[in-house]
Amino acid sequence: MPSHILAIDQGTTSSRAIMFNSASEILAVAQKEFTQIFPEDGWVEHDPEEIWDSTVAVVREVIAKSGIAASEIAAIGITNQRETTVLWDKNTGEVIYNAIVWQDRRTAGDCEILKASGFEVAITQKTGLLLDPYFSGTKVKWLLDNVPGARAKAVNGELLFGTIDCFLLWRLTGGKAHKTDATNASRTLLFNIHSQQWDEEILAQLDIPLILLPDVEDCSADFGATIPELFGASIPVTGMAGDQQAALIGQCCFTEGMIKSTYGTGCFVIMNTGTTAVTSANRLLTTVAYRLGGEVTYGLEGSIFVAGAAVQWLRDGLKLIKDAADTEAIARANPDSHGVVLVPAFTGLGAPYWDANARGAILGLTRDSGIEDIVTATLQSVCFQTKDLLTAMASDGISPELIRVDGGMVVNRWVTQFLADILQISVDRPQVTETTALGAAYLAGLQVGVYESLTDLASRWRREVRFEPKMPLQQSQDLYASWLNAVNRVRNDVPG
Repeated sequence: MPSHILAIDQGTTSSRAIMFNSASEILAVAQKEFTQIFPEDGWVEHDPEEIWDSTVAVVREVIAKSGIAASEIAAIGITNQRETTVLWDKNTGEVIYNAIVWQDRRTAGDCEILKASGFEVAITQKTGLLLDPYFSGTKVKWLLDNVPGARAKAVNGELLFGTIDCFLLWRLTGGKAHKTDATNASRTLLFNIHSQQWDEEILAQLDIPLILLPDVEDCSADFGATIPELFGASIPVTGMAGDQQAALIGQCCFTEGMIKSTYGTGCFVIMNTGTTAVTSANRLLTTVAYRLGGEVTYGLEGSIFVAGAAVQWLRDGLKLIKDAADTEAIARANPDSHGVVLVPAFTGLGAPYWDANARGAILGLTRDSGIEDIVTATLQSVCFQTKDLLTAMASDGISPELIRVDGGMVVNRWVTQFLADILQISVDRPQVTETTALGAAYLAGLQVGVYESLTDLASRWRREVRFEPKMPLQQSQDLYASWLNAVNRVRNDVPG
Protein backbone atom coordinates (compact mmCIF):
# COMPACT_ATOMS: atom_id res chain seq x y z
CA MET A 1 0.00 0.00 0.00
CA PRO A 2 1.28 3.53 -0.78
CA SER A 3 2.37 5.39 2.35
CA HIS A 4 3.54 8.77 1.09
CA ILE A 5 1.37 11.83 1.69
CA LEU A 6 1.41 14.97 -0.43
CA ALA A 7 0.36 18.20 1.25
CA ILE A 8 -0.83 21.22 -0.70
CA ASP A 9 -0.30 24.39 1.35
CA GLN A 10 -1.94 27.21 -0.57
CA GLY A 11 -1.00 30.36 1.33
CA THR A 12 -1.52 34.09 0.98
CA THR A 13 1.71 34.84 -0.87
CA SER A 14 2.76 31.48 -2.28
CA SER A 15 1.62 27.98 -3.13
CA ARG A 16 3.65 25.07 -1.78
CA ALA A 17 3.65 21.32 -2.04
CA ILE A 18 5.46 19.07 0.43
CA MET A 19 5.99 15.32 0.16
CA PHE A 20 6.02 13.43 3.46
CA ASN A 21 6.83 9.80 4.12
CA SER A 22 4.95 7.73 6.67
CA ALA A 23 7.42 8.80 9.39
CA SER A 24 6.32 12.43 8.83
CA GLU A 25 9.70 13.31 7.34
CA ILE A 26 9.91 15.87 4.54
CA LEU A 27 11.19 14.33 1.29
CA ALA A 28 10.80 17.32 -1.02
CA VAL A 29 9.38 20.85 -1.10
CA ALA A 30 8.33 23.08 -3.97
CA GLN A 31 7.13 26.67 -3.65
CA LYS A 32 5.97 29.38 -6.02
CA GLU A 33 5.03 32.96 -5.15
CA PHE A 34 2.15 34.66 -6.93
CA THR A 35 0.94 38.21 -7.50
CA GLN A 36 -0.61 40.37 -4.79
CA ILE A 37 -3.17 42.75 -6.30
CA PHE A 38 -4.13 46.03 -4.58
CA PRO A 39 -6.77 47.77 -6.75
CA GLU A 40 -7.75 50.39 -4.15
CA ASP A 41 -6.91 51.42 -0.60
CA GLY A 42 -7.71 48.47 1.67
CA TRP A 43 -8.53 46.14 -1.23
CA VAL A 44 -6.52 42.92 -1.66
CA GLU A 45 -7.10 40.42 -4.46
CA HIS A 46 -5.54 37.31 -6.01
CA ASP A 47 -5.98 35.88 -9.50
CA PRO A 48 -7.57 32.44 -8.91
CA GLU A 49 -6.13 31.17 -12.18
CA GLU A 50 -2.62 32.08 -11.01
CA ILE A 51 -3.30 30.30 -7.73
CA TRP A 52 -4.50 27.23 -9.64
CA ASP A 53 -1.54 27.25 -12.05
CA SER A 54 0.97 27.69 -9.23
CA THR A 55 -0.62 24.85 -7.25
CA VAL A 56 -0.47 22.41 -10.15
CA ALA A 57 3.11 23.49 -10.88
CA VAL A 58 4.39 22.90 -7.33
CA VAL A 59 2.65 19.52 -7.07
CA ARG A 60 4.27 18.38 -10.31
CA GLU A 61 7.62 19.77 -9.15
CA VAL A 62 7.51 18.04 -5.77
CA ILE A 63 6.58 14.73 -7.40
CA ALA A 64 9.58 15.09 -9.73
CA LYS A 65 11.95 16.18 -6.93
CA SER A 66 10.96 13.38 -4.57
CA GLY A 67 11.01 10.66 -7.19
CA ILE A 68 7.67 9.45 -5.82
CA ALA A 69 5.22 8.74 -8.62
CA ALA A 70 1.58 9.75 -8.29
CA SER A 71 0.64 6.06 -8.06
CA GLU A 72 2.86 5.78 -4.96
CA ILE A 73 1.06 8.61 -3.10
CA ALA A 74 -1.54 7.39 -0.62
CA ALA A 75 -3.44 10.66 -0.41
CA ILE A 76 -3.40 14.43 -0.71
CA GLY A 77 -4.14 16.84 2.13
CA ILE A 78 -5.09 20.45 1.39
CA THR A 79 -4.59 23.44 3.65
CA ASN A 80 -5.26 26.98 2.61
CA GLN A 81 -5.43 30.68 3.32
CA ARG A 82 -8.80 30.99 5.02
CA GLU A 83 -11.71 33.36 4.27
CA THR A 84 -10.42 34.24 0.78
CA THR A 85 -13.47 34.10 -1.47
CA VAL A 86 -13.98 32.83 -5.01
CA LEU A 87 -17.10 32.55 -7.18
CA TRP A 88 -17.01 30.56 -10.39
CA ASP A 89 -19.31 29.37 -13.14
CA LYS A 90 -20.62 25.88 -12.40
CA ASN A 91 -20.74 24.93 -16.08
CA THR A 92 -17.59 26.49 -17.53
CA GLY A 93 -15.40 26.58 -14.41
CA GLU A 94 -14.44 30.19 -15.14
CA VAL A 95 -14.08 32.54 -12.17
CA ILE A 96 -16.30 35.62 -12.35
CA TYR A 97 -13.90 37.96 -10.52
CA ASN A 98 -10.56 37.89 -8.73
CA ALA A 99 -10.44 36.15 -5.36
CA ILE A 100 -11.16 38.64 -2.57
CA VAL A 101 -8.45 38.00 0.01
CA TRP A 102 -9.00 37.65 3.76
CA GLN A 103 -7.04 40.88 4.31
CA ASP A 104 -9.46 42.87 2.11
CA ARG A 105 -11.45 45.63 3.86
CA ARG A 106 -13.85 46.75 1.10
CA THR A 107 -16.93 45.51 2.96
CA ALA A 108 -16.27 47.50 6.14
CA GLY A 109 -19.27 49.73 5.37
CA ASP A 110 -21.56 46.71 4.92
CA CYS A 111 -20.39 45.37 8.28
CA GLU A 112 -21.10 48.69 9.99
CA ILE A 113 -24.64 48.74 8.59
CA LEU A 114 -25.27 45.21 9.87
CA LYS A 115 -23.82 46.13 13.27
CA ALA A 116 -26.11 49.16 13.45
CA SER A 117 -29.08 46.87 12.82
CA GLY A 118 -28.10 44.80 15.86
CA PHE A 119 -27.42 41.67 13.82
CA GLU A 120 -23.89 41.12 15.17
CA VAL A 121 -25.26 39.50 18.33
CA ALA A 122 -26.90 36.71 16.31
CA ILE A 123 -23.80 36.37 14.12
CA THR A 124 -21.54 35.87 17.13
CA GLN A 125 -23.92 33.47 18.87
CA LYS A 126 -24.20 31.27 15.80
CA THR A 127 -20.80 31.51 14.14
CA GLY A 128 -18.46 32.48 16.99
CA LEU A 129 -17.21 35.34 14.81
CA LEU A 130 -17.53 39.12 14.76
CA LEU A 131 -19.00 41.22 11.96
CA ASP A 132 -15.81 42.10 10.15
CA PRO A 133 -14.70 42.32 6.49
CA TYR A 134 -12.13 39.61 7.31
CA PHE A 135 -14.68 36.84 6.90
CA SER A 136 -16.12 35.46 3.66
CA GLY A 137 -19.83 36.27 4.06
CA THR A 138 -19.80 39.96 3.18
CA LYS A 139 -17.27 39.28 0.41
CA VAL A 140 -19.77 36.90 -1.23
CA LYS A 141 -22.49 39.53 -0.91
CA TRP A 142 -20.21 42.15 -2.48
CA LEU A 143 -19.50 39.89 -5.47
CA LEU A 144 -23.19 39.13 -6.00
CA ASP A 145 -24.06 42.83 -5.75
CA ASN A 146 -21.22 44.21 -7.88
CA VAL A 147 -20.34 41.72 -10.62
CA PRO A 148 -22.83 42.17 -13.50
CA GLY A 149 -25.22 39.24 -13.79
CA ALA A 150 -23.78 37.41 -10.79
CA ARG A 151 -26.86 37.45 -8.59
CA ALA A 152 -29.17 36.17 -11.32
CA LYS A 153 -26.76 33.34 -12.14
CA ALA A 154 -26.42 32.50 -8.44
CA VAL A 155 -30.18 32.26 -7.97
CA ASN A 156 -30.39 30.01 -11.02
CA GLY A 157 -27.78 27.65 -9.59
CA GLU A 158 -25.17 28.54 -12.19
CA LEU A 159 -22.49 29.78 -9.77
CA LEU A 160 -20.49 28.12 -7.01
CA PHE A 161 -18.85 29.70 -3.97
CA GLY A 162 -15.75 28.38 -2.31
CA THR A 163 -12.86 29.31 -0.13
CA ILE A 164 -9.52 28.38 -1.72
CA ASP A 165 -9.61 24.76 -0.51
CA CYS A 166 -12.98 24.26 -2.14
CA PHE A 167 -11.94 25.95 -5.40
CA LEU A 168 -8.79 23.81 -5.65
CA LEU A 169 -10.70 20.62 -4.86
CA TRP A 170 -13.26 21.39 -7.56
CA ARG A 171 -10.49 21.89 -10.10
CA LEU A 172 -8.43 18.90 -8.93
CA THR A 173 -11.44 16.58 -9.27
CA GLY A 174 -12.45 17.93 -12.66
CA GLY A 175 -15.56 19.60 -11.24
CA LYS A 176 -16.88 16.48 -9.50
CA ALA A 177 -16.49 17.63 -5.88
CA HIS A 178 -17.92 20.87 -4.49
CA LYS A 179 -16.94 20.37 -0.85
CA THR A 180 -15.22 22.06 2.04
CA ASP A 181 -14.43 21.04 5.60
CA ALA A 182 -15.86 22.23 8.91
CA THR A 183 -12.88 24.46 9.76
CA ASN A 184 -13.06 26.46 6.56
CA ALA A 185 -16.85 26.61 6.75
CA SER A 186 -16.56 28.02 10.26
CA ARG A 187 -14.69 31.06 8.90
CA THR A 188 -17.28 32.14 6.34
CA LEU A 189 -19.69 33.99 8.69
CA LEU A 190 -22.39 31.72 7.20
CA PHE A 191 -21.93 28.50 9.21
CA ASN A 192 -23.56 27.70 12.54
CA ILE A 193 -20.73 26.09 14.51
CA HIS A 194 -23.17 24.56 17.02
CA SER A 195 -25.56 22.87 14.58
CA GLN A 196 -22.78 22.35 11.99
CA GLN A 197 -25.05 23.60 9.22
CA TRP A 198 -25.16 26.57 6.88
CA ASP A 199 -27.36 29.09 8.68
CA GLU A 200 -30.49 30.06 6.76
CA GLU A 201 -31.18 33.20 8.82
CA ILE A 202 -27.71 34.60 8.11
CA LEU A 203 -27.95 33.66 4.45
CA ALA A 204 -31.27 35.48 4.22
CA GLN A 205 -29.86 38.57 5.95
CA LEU A 206 -26.92 38.71 3.51
CA ASP A 207 -29.11 37.69 0.54
CA ILE A 208 -26.89 34.72 -0.36
CA PRO A 209 -28.59 31.69 -2.00
CA LEU A 210 -27.93 28.37 -0.24
CA ILE A 211 -27.44 26.70 -3.62
CA LEU A 212 -24.10 28.52 -3.96
CA LEU A 213 -22.54 26.76 -0.99
CA PRO A 214 -20.49 23.54 -0.85
CA ASP A 215 -21.16 20.40 1.19
CA VAL A 216 -19.34 20.43 4.55
CA GLU A 217 -17.27 17.38 5.51
CA ASP A 218 -15.09 16.31 8.45
CA CYS A 219 -11.43 17.33 8.20
CA SER A 220 -10.55 13.72 7.36
CA ALA A 221 -12.97 12.49 4.71
CA ASP A 222 -13.22 11.17 1.17
CA PHE A 223 -13.31 14.49 -0.65
CA GLY A 224 -12.75 13.03 -4.11
CA ALA A 225 -9.78 12.16 -6.32
CA THR A 226 -7.60 14.10 -8.74
CA ILE A 227 -8.20 13.55 -12.42
CA PRO A 228 -5.39 11.30 -13.80
CA GLU A 229 -4.18 13.73 -16.46
CA LEU A 230 -3.02 16.28 -13.88
CA PHE A 231 -0.28 14.24 -12.20
CA GLY A 232 -0.08 10.93 -14.04
CA ALA A 233 -2.48 8.95 -11.86
CA SER A 234 -5.56 9.62 -9.77
CA ILE A 235 -4.75 10.50 -6.13
CA PRO A 236 -7.38 10.52 -3.35
CA VAL A 237 -7.92 13.82 -1.54
CA THR A 238 -8.68 12.83 2.06
CA GLY A 239 -7.62 15.72 4.31
CA MET A 240 -8.61 19.36 4.50
CA ALA A 241 -8.35 22.20 7.01
CA GLY A 242 -7.82 25.93 7.03
CA ASP A 243 -4.18 26.82 7.54
CA GLN A 244 -4.40 27.80 11.20
CA GLN A 245 -6.37 24.73 12.23
CA ALA A 246 -3.98 22.60 10.18
CA ALA A 247 -1.10 24.11 12.15
CA LEU A 248 -2.87 23.25 15.42
CA ILE A 249 -3.09 19.64 14.21
CA GLY A 250 0.51 19.67 12.97
CA GLN A 251 1.57 20.88 16.41
CA CYS A 252 -0.43 18.00 17.93
CA CYS A 253 -2.40 20.31 20.22
CA PHE A 254 -5.04 17.65 20.84
CA THR A 255 -5.49 18.25 24.56
CA GLU A 256 -7.78 20.94 25.94
CA GLY A 257 -5.72 23.99 26.95
CA MET A 258 -2.86 23.44 24.48
CA ILE A 259 -2.01 26.51 22.41
CA LYS A 260 -0.08 27.24 19.23
CA SER A 261 0.90 30.43 17.42
CA THR A 262 1.68 30.47 13.71
CA TYR A 263 3.74 33.20 12.05
CA GLY A 264 3.11 33.39 8.34
CA THR A 265 1.67 36.33 6.40
CA GLY A 266 -0.36 37.01 9.54
CA CYS A 267 -0.14 35.61 13.04
CA PHE A 268 -2.78 33.35 14.53
CA VAL A 269 -3.03 31.97 18.04
CA ILE A 270 -5.43 29.09 18.68
CA MET A 271 -6.14 27.35 21.97
CA ASN A 272 -7.84 23.95 22.00
CA THR A 273 -10.98 24.29 24.15
CA GLY A 274 -12.21 20.72 23.70
CA THR A 275 -15.90 20.06 23.13
CA THR A 276 -16.83 23.43 24.64
CA ALA A 277 -17.31 26.43 22.36
CA VAL A 278 -15.83 29.05 24.69
CA THR A 279 -17.21 32.56 24.25
CA SER A 280 -14.68 35.33 24.72
CA ALA A 281 -15.51 38.58 26.52
CA ASN A 282 -12.47 40.16 24.86
CA ARG A 283 -13.24 39.91 21.15
CA LEU A 284 -11.41 36.67 20.46
CA LEU A 285 -13.07 34.26 18.04
CA THR A 286 -14.76 30.94 18.77
CA THR A 287 -14.01 28.58 15.92
CA VAL A 288 -13.96 24.93 14.86
CA ALA A 289 -10.48 23.58 15.65
CA TYR A 290 -11.19 20.31 13.84
CA ARG A 291 -14.00 17.84 13.23
CA LEU A 292 -13.18 14.14 13.11
CA GLY A 293 -15.62 11.25 13.09
CA GLY A 294 -18.45 13.78 13.32
CA GLU A 295 -17.17 15.09 16.68
CA VAL A 296 -16.32 18.78 16.89
CA THR A 297 -13.34 20.14 18.82
CA TYR A 298 -13.50 23.91 19.28
CA GLY A 299 -10.81 26.54 19.55
CA LEU A 300 -10.42 30.09 20.84
CA GLU A 301 -8.54 32.17 18.28
CA GLY A 302 -6.84 35.51 18.03
CA SER A 303 -6.16 36.73 14.50
CA ILE A 304 -3.44 39.22 13.53
CA PHE A 305 -3.54 40.39 9.94
CA VAL A 306 0.11 41.34 9.42
CA ALA A 307 3.17 39.45 10.68
CA GLY A 308 5.48 38.09 7.98
CA ALA A 309 3.75 40.45 5.55
CA ALA A 310 5.47 43.32 7.39
CA VAL A 311 8.87 41.80 6.63
CA GLN A 312 7.80 41.31 3.02
CA TRP A 313 6.88 45.04 3.01
CA LEU A 314 10.37 45.93 4.26
CA ARG A 315 11.78 43.93 1.35
CA ASP A 316 9.42 44.73 -1.51
CA GLY A 317 7.83 48.03 -0.47
CA LEU A 318 10.55 49.99 1.29
CA LYS A 319 13.44 47.92 -0.16
CA LEU A 320 15.29 48.19 3.15
CA ILE A 321 16.41 44.54 3.00
CA LYS A 322 17.22 42.15 0.17
CA ASP A 323 15.99 38.99 1.89
CA ALA A 324 13.71 38.25 4.85
CA ALA A 325 16.52 36.22 6.42
CA ASP A 326 18.62 39.40 6.67
CA THR A 327 16.41 40.66 9.49
CA GLU A 328 17.87 38.28 12.08
CA ALA A 329 21.44 39.55 11.69
CA ILE A 330 20.20 43.15 11.73
CA ALA A 331 18.19 42.62 14.93
CA ARG A 332 21.07 40.80 16.64
CA ALA A 333 23.39 43.70 15.87
CA ASN A 334 20.72 46.25 16.81
CA PRO A 335 18.44 44.60 19.42
CA ASP A 336 17.15 47.98 20.70
CA SER A 337 14.85 49.88 18.36
CA HIS A 338 15.74 53.08 20.25
CA GLY A 339 12.14 54.06 20.82
CA VAL A 340 10.92 53.35 17.30
CA VAL A 341 7.61 51.46 17.23
CA LEU A 342 6.02 50.14 14.04
CA VAL A 343 2.31 49.34 14.01
CA PRO A 344 1.70 47.23 10.88
CA ALA A 345 -2.01 48.01 10.52
CA PHE A 346 -1.76 47.96 6.73
CA THR A 347 -5.22 46.39 6.39
CA GLY A 348 -6.66 47.49 9.73
CA LEU A 349 -6.15 45.85 13.10
CA GLY A 350 -7.36 42.37 13.97
CA ALA A 351 -7.89 40.91 17.42
CA PRO A 352 -8.49 42.18 19.99
CA TYR A 353 -9.08 45.64 18.43
CA TRP A 354 -11.03 44.78 15.25
CA ASP A 355 -10.52 48.26 13.86
CA ALA A 356 -10.96 48.09 10.08
CA ASN A 357 -10.09 51.77 9.69
CA ALA A 358 -6.76 51.78 11.52
CA ARG A 359 -3.71 52.26 9.32
CA GLY A 360 -0.05 51.50 9.79
CA ALA A 361 2.47 53.92 11.26
CA ILE A 362 6.07 54.23 12.39
CA LEU A 363 6.29 56.24 15.59
CA GLY A 364 9.13 57.48 17.78
CA LEU A 365 11.40 58.50 14.91
CA THR A 366 14.24 60.90 15.68
CA ARG A 367 17.12 62.29 13.62
CA ASP A 368 19.22 59.36 14.86
CA SER A 369 16.75 56.67 13.75
CA GLY A 370 17.99 54.36 11.02
CA ILE A 371 17.05 51.40 8.89
CA GLU A 372 18.18 49.01 11.63
CA ASP A 373 15.73 50.53 14.11
CA ILE A 374 12.82 50.13 11.67
CA VAL A 375 13.75 46.51 10.96
CA THR A 376 14.02 45.68 14.67
CA ALA A 377 10.73 47.46 15.40
CA THR A 378 9.05 45.44 12.65
CA LEU A 379 10.11 42.14 14.21
CA GLN A 380 9.12 43.39 17.65
CA SER A 381 5.65 44.34 16.39
CA VAL A 382 4.85 40.69 15.67
CA CYS A 383 5.67 39.72 19.25
CA PHE A 384 3.75 42.67 20.69
CA GLN A 385 0.67 41.64 18.73
CA THR A 386 0.95 38.11 20.13
CA LYS A 387 1.10 39.66 23.59
CA ASP A 388 -2.16 41.48 22.76
CA LEU A 389 -3.81 38.12 22.12
CA LEU A 390 -2.52 36.40 25.24
CA THR A 391 -3.52 39.42 27.31
CA ALA A 392 -7.06 39.05 25.93
CA MET A 393 -7.00 35.34 26.77
CA ALA A 394 -5.83 36.15 30.30
CA SER A 395 -8.80 38.50 30.66
CA ASP A 396 -10.99 35.55 29.65
CA GLY A 397 -9.44 33.58 32.51
CA ILE A 398 -6.94 31.63 30.39
CA SER A 399 -3.24 32.07 31.17
CA PRO A 400 -1.01 29.58 29.34
CA GLU A 401 2.51 28.95 30.61
CA LEU A 402 3.72 27.48 27.33
CA ILE A 403 3.11 28.16 23.67
CA ARG A 404 4.12 26.12 20.61
CA VAL A 405 5.20 28.23 17.63
CA ASP A 406 5.62 27.56 13.92
CA GLY A 407 5.68 29.25 10.54
CA GLY A 408 8.39 30.94 8.50
CA MET A 409 9.22 33.66 10.99
CA VAL A 410 10.13 31.33 13.88
CA VAL A 411 13.23 30.17 12.03
CA ASN A 412 14.52 33.55 13.24
CA ARG A 413 15.91 32.78 16.70
CA TRP A 414 15.99 36.46 17.64
CA VAL A 415 12.23 36.69 17.08
CA THR A 416 11.46 33.58 19.13
CA GLN A 417 13.64 34.76 22.01
CA PHE A 418 12.07 38.24 21.98
CA LEU A 419 8.66 36.55 21.90
CA ALA A 420 9.49 34.60 25.06
CA ASP A 421 10.76 37.81 26.66
CA ILE A 422 7.61 39.80 25.87
CA LEU A 423 5.18 37.01 26.73
CA GLN A 424 7.20 36.03 29.82
CA ILE A 425 6.38 32.35 29.18
CA SER A 426 8.18 29.40 27.59
CA VAL A 427 8.13 29.14 23.79
CA ASP A 428 8.62 25.73 22.12
CA ARG A 429 9.73 25.39 18.52
CA PRO A 430 9.25 21.93 16.97
CA GLN A 431 11.72 20.05 14.81
CA VAL A 432 9.32 20.36 11.87
CA THR A 433 8.25 24.00 11.57
CA GLU A 434 6.19 23.31 8.42
CA THR A 435 3.34 22.37 10.71
CA THR A 436 0.57 23.71 8.49
CA ALA A 437 1.44 21.31 5.70
CA LEU A 438 2.17 18.57 8.23
CA GLY A 439 -1.32 19.00 9.71
CA ALA A 440 -2.88 18.59 6.28
CA ALA A 441 -0.78 15.46 5.74
CA TYR A 442 -1.84 14.08 9.12
CA LEU A 443 -5.52 14.58 8.27
CA ALA A 444 -5.13 12.89 4.90
CA GLY A 445 -3.12 10.03 6.41
CA LEU A 446 -5.67 9.39 9.15
CA GLN A 447 -8.37 8.80 6.58
CA VAL A 448 -6.36 6.26 4.56
CA GLY A 449 -4.76 4.44 7.51
CA VAL A 450 -1.19 5.77 7.20
CA TYR A 451 -1.66 7.12 10.73
CA GLU A 452 -3.66 5.28 13.36
CA SER A 453 -5.06 7.97 15.66
CA LEU A 454 -4.51 11.36 17.29
CA THR A 455 -2.57 9.55 20.01
CA ASP A 456 -0.29 8.12 17.33
CA LEU A 457 0.24 11.61 15.90
CA ALA A 458 0.92 13.17 19.31
CA SER A 459 3.68 10.64 19.94
CA ARG A 460 5.47 11.92 16.83
CA TRP A 461 5.80 15.57 17.96
CA ARG A 462 9.39 16.56 18.73
CA ARG A 463 10.69 19.79 20.24
CA GLU A 464 13.78 21.27 18.66
CA VAL A 465 14.38 24.07 21.17
CA ARG A 466 12.69 25.83 24.07
CA PHE A 467 13.07 29.59 24.55
CA GLU A 468 12.78 30.86 28.11
CA PRO A 469 12.31 34.52 29.12
CA LYS A 470 15.62 36.27 29.73
CA MET A 471 14.50 39.90 29.77
CA PRO A 472 13.70 41.48 33.16
CA LEU A 473 9.94 41.70 33.71
CA GLN A 474 9.94 45.50 34.09
CA GLN A 475 11.79 46.02 30.81
CA SER A 476 9.34 43.70 29.06
CA GLN A 477 6.39 45.61 30.53
CA ASP A 478 7.85 48.99 29.53
CA LEU A 479 8.35 47.89 25.93
CA TYR A 480 4.81 46.56 25.74
CA ALA A 481 3.44 49.81 27.22
CA SER A 482 5.16 51.72 24.38
CA TRP A 483 3.45 49.40 21.91
CA LEU A 484 0.01 49.99 23.44
CA ASN A 485 0.57 53.73 23.30
CA ALA A 486 1.47 53.50 19.61
CA VAL A 487 -1.60 51.37 18.82
CA ASN A 488 -3.87 53.89 20.52
CA ARG A 489 -2.42 56.61 18.31
CA VAL A 490 -3.28 54.84 15.04
CA ARG A 491 -6.75 53.64 15.94
CA ASN A 492 -9.36 55.02 13.52
CA ASP A 493 -6.71 57.03 11.71
CA VAL A 494 -8.12 57.16 8.19
CA PRO A 495 -5.93 59.09 5.70
CA GLY A 496 -7.64 62.06 4.09
